This record gives sequence, C-alpha cells and structure tokens, in this order.
Amino acid sequence: MSSLKTSVSKDMLRPTGRVVGIIKRNWRPYCGMLSKSQIKEARRHLFTPADRRIPRIRIETRQADTLEGQRIIVAIDGWPRNSRYPNGHFVKNLGSAGDKETETEVLLLEHDVPHQAFSQAVLSFLPKMPWSITEEDMKHREDLRHLTVCSVDPPGCTDIDDALHCREIGNGNLEVGVHIADVSHFIRPGNALDEESVKRGTTVYLCEKRIDMVPELLSSNLCSLRSNVDRLAFSCIWEMNHKAEILKTRFTKSIINSKASLTYAEAQMRIDSATMNDDITLSLRGLNKLAKILKKKRIENGALTLASPEVRFHMDSETHDPIDLQTKELKETNSMVEEFMLLANISVAQKIYDEFPEFALLRKHPAPPPSNYDILVKAAKSKNLEIKTDSAKALAESLDKAESPTFPYLNTLLRILTTRCMMQAVYFCSGMDNDFHHYGLASPIYTHFTSPIRRYADIIVHRLLAVAIGADSTYPELTDKHKLAEMCKNLNYRHKMAQYAQRASVAFHTQLFFKTKGVVNEDAYILFVRKNAIVVLIPKYGLEGTVFFEEKDKPTPKLEYNSEVPSLTVEDTIFHVFDKVKVNIMLDDSNIQHQKMRMVLVEPKVRPKIPRTILSFINVKNHHVVKWKFNPEEKT
Repeated sequence: MSSLKTSVSKDMLRPTGRVVGIIKRNWRPYCGMLSKSQIKEARRHLFTPADRRIPRIRIETRQADTLEGQRIIVAIDGWPRNSRYPNGHFVKNLGSAGDKETETEVLLLEHDVPHQAFSQAVLSFLPKMPWSITEEDMKHREDLRHLTVCSVDPPGCTDIDDALHCREIGNGNLEVGVHIADVSHFIRPGNALDEESVKRGTTVYLCEKRIDMVPELLSSNLCSLRSNVDRLAFSCIWEMNHKAEILKTRFTKSIINSKASLTYAEAQMRIDSATMNDDITLSLRGLNKLAKILKKKRIENGALTLASPEVRFHMDSETHDPIDLQTKELKETNSMVEEFMLLANISVAQKIYDEFPEFALLRKHPAPPPSNYDILVKAAKSKNLEIKTDSAKALAESLDKAESPTFPYLNTLLRILTTRCMMQAVYFCSGMDNDFHHYGLASPIYTHFTSPIRRYADIIVHRLLAVAIGADSTYPELTDKHKLAEMCKNLNYRHKMAQYAQRASVAFHTQLFFKTKGVVNEDAYILFVRKNAIVVLIPKYGLEGTVFFEEKDKPTPKLEYNSEVPSLTVEDTIFHVFDKVKVNIMLDDSNIQHQKMRMVLVEPKVRPKIPRTILSFINVKNHHVVKWKFNPEEKT
C-alpha cells in the first residue's frame, strides 16, 4: 500500500500549469493553400498552412475559385477565445502549387530567408563603375601581385572568397599565404549596405539559385578573386618548415593578382601530371604536401572526419528540371583547400582574441552530452565493434578502427550516425562565454575568417583583425560585447535557417526527379530502428526515408522493439541497424501541399503469420468495419 502511495505522490509532484495569458504573439505571414468551402458561393473558407504546426485559419474572400490550387500567403488578425480557428486575411497569391518558382518562393518565406531585391538605398553604397584601385586604397596595404596566387573552387563558382600561394624562400623554408577577399573594404560599418548584410547574415545556396548576402557587383565581381585582375585581399602569411610547423605568422591587407581560377579537378590534374612543372603547379604541389601533414596532425590531435551523403543534381539545360543525381565526389584538392582555410581561421582566432579578449567574435562546437552517443554505441556493438566516446580523440580513433572487411560501407554509415549525435556549432562573443573549444576540429579556439562574401561573421572578424594590425579604425559597436552577442544570436539563427532551406530545396528537387521516374527499386541501409518503422539511407541518391510497418486499412503486423540491441522484429523478420535492405522509392503526391518520398520494403519479405485456411475476417477498428480477404495462392 505504501509503495502505491509513494508513486501517486511522486506523480502529483510533477510541475503542472495552465496558460493564463499571452504576452506576445509570434505570428507571421503564413504560406499555404485554400481549403474551399463546400457551400456554394460561400465567402468564408479555411486556409491550411504549409507549416503543420500552425492551425488552419478562417479567412473571407470572394476569389476562392481563382485561389484554389494556388500557394497563397495569409496573415492572422486575431483568435477569438471561443473559436477553434484563428481569423485572418488573404495577403498575396504566390502562384500554382508544384510550380518550381512558386515552391522556391514558399521555402524561402517559410524559412525566413530575406530574398527581396537589394534596395536603391543599399545599392547606393556600392563603388561606382568602372572601378580601379587608387593610391588611397594602397595605404596600409602590401603589394603581393608578384606572387603565384591561384584559387581552387567547385565548377561554376563565381563568388571566389579565397586564393592560395606557396613558395620556397631563401632560408630553405616555405612561405604559404591564404588570401581572402577584402569585403570589409567595400562594406563600411553602419551604412545601409552593412545593415542589409548583417540582416541576411549568410548567402543561401539552393539547388539552382543563390540568394546573395551582398549585391552581385561585390559577390561575383569586385570581391571575387578571379584570375588576371587586381583584387584587394586580406592575407594571412606563414613561414613554415617542410614538416608544416609554423615558424612565423603575419597578417596584412594586400593587393593580389590571381594567376589561375581552377576547379578541384583541374588542380588535381596539375598536381598529378608528370609533365607540368610551371609555377602554379609547383605552388599547388607544395600546398598539397603540407596539407597532408597538417591533416595528419589534426587527426592525431582528435579532430573528427564525419561523412554526410551529399548529392548534386544535374539539370536539363532547357527545362532546368533535375535529370540526374550523383553523390559528391571529394578529391585530394578539396582537402588541401580545407586544411589551409582551417589553419587561417585558427590563426586569426588566436590573434583577435589576444588583441580583444572581451569582444572577439569566435565559433565554438560544444561537446555532445554522453547520452547523445547511446544510439551510435549500441549500433556499433550490434556489429561487434566498440566505439569509445569519452573524448573526441577516442571517438576519432575508434571510428578509424571500426572497419568490416565484408561490409566496406559500414564505416561511412557509422560516421553518418556520428554526425547525428553532434551539437550545432555556434558564433559567440568571447567576453560573454568561457567555453571556446571546437569539439569537431579538436581546436581550443576557432573563428570564421575565410568567406566574407557569403558570411557576415567573417566581415566582423576582418574588421577586428584590421584594427589589431593597425590597418583600419574601430567603431563603438565593434567593441560592445552585448551588441556583438546580440548579433551572434541573429547570425546563428540565419545560418540554421539557411541550412534548413537548403535541405528543403534538395528535398523538392528530389521529388521533381522521382516524379518522372515512377517506382525505383534500390539498395538501402538501416540507419535507425523505431517502434513501428525503420529509417533507411539510400547511398545512390543520398536519400533518407522511413519505411512504416503499420499502414492504414491494413492488418497490423506483430511488432517487437528492442532499444538495447537496437532491433525491430516484424512478425518473424528481425531488422538491425546497418542491415542491408531493398526498397521501392516513389513520390507520394496525394497531398499536393505535402508531397513526400514514400519507401516500401521489398526485401527481406515480411511474412505475416496467417493460417492459410483463413480466407477472410472482419476487423473492427475506430468504429469502422473493414473487411480483409486473403488469397491463399499469394506468397506474402
């Protein structure tokens, strides 16, 4: 009796409450579709928002016939206490549902991505064309046009932020330079151009369009480090020995003239060529050699190498519809560029923190709480592998060892799963925090310096660095830690929303791709098991989806979920994490507003335990009588 009493009183101690008033409404304009009233010539209709968390909204309109099948924007006016739905009004018609332009507009609005054209006030602060470098621009700047600088980027890249050089110097050591577009030269604190850039926070890359953070004149022209033109840069230059140890570091505003704009493939071809020995190629070989040493050191230090199944769409040149999908292939040169960008970011972080310990803008990656790793540890254990998670180094080392000769893809799956255990990396102000560590990179300090064309955080870092080296003057907001902390909050939000918008764009293009494909049969691997489903990854398409075992209007199979192993038993078939299965992938467009990819298990076949003699039975569920008929000739 006493134990019962205890459990009751414990339950009663759970904090409970009720809403007594709403201080501030967090309403915004919502995208969605009209659910037209069935009553003839009715003026009151319901609007269904695209965001499933938002209730339907009652609106009045005479245009219901023309708005049917369209994506529209509705704003909420109020929510009467006695009403099931809020009241709102029609704002704007975005276009037909399913249309590519319309859906792109919807995903930008729903993820709060500022994407309107730049205003005249913003454009008025751009340099007048034709633009050239003046004597005034050369003040506090070093002329580095004689150096063999080149950039390495993805094909078709027009916003080139960074360029590199490497050469031997007299004492047998190497001089290595990372040259970053000097965007802060063109965007001055507090003007309309600066305010618009900080509001946008980041450039957003969708499948076939880019929402620039700064106007095109800067992003694709004056700040882009294109080849054979003079450009203003901010350079981080190291003297290194052949073991990639840094002997000296210096920072300087500069003027450079890039000798080549290469793609990753072109740079790789030069490095590998037996006949090419020109200055650009020699510089690339030197960089590549050092990058390999730097990467090895970083990994020995405990940095994580995590996998994500990224895909690229190949578009039809006329219709711009996706016609092919391929997983991104990473070359040695991708890694080469990445190593020097990381090194520059770390060097700059240390410099601005030494100068401004109270208001350096830094980036940290918190260590995940140990419970985050449960799923990873259990999944590895089910394959007789041990993953240690007490430190980033232990995790990195156990991931490296987690190989299976009979299942080469297992290591990639483990790394993908590890990514899901991670925390989000965030910007912060050094004077408002005391944990600076970047867990994923195993670095005690880190910031963003190398992409000022597409990230506003880097512009602030450039301004701090310029003040630190006496190349520019400070201004009040730059040394106000509260204002910087507020700005970091906005930047973190913008980065998160950009990420979500990018994912939504990939999801939409995936749907377009499968629209013309019909049903596709593919190999998949189980990433997670749930209580009534399995989550699978299809490597060929970098696509993830859920296979449900409980379906509407079908008899429910016997399900047993074991969270310890983890596994799910469906009838007599057991599913473990990382098992290989075959699925049919198809587009489910039954709900035009929420089209989704549907996955159905093909192999292994789940056989229901049903006596062959039973030809039919009646299932009473939710007060509906459903009649099932089984054919004894069928194998399933």
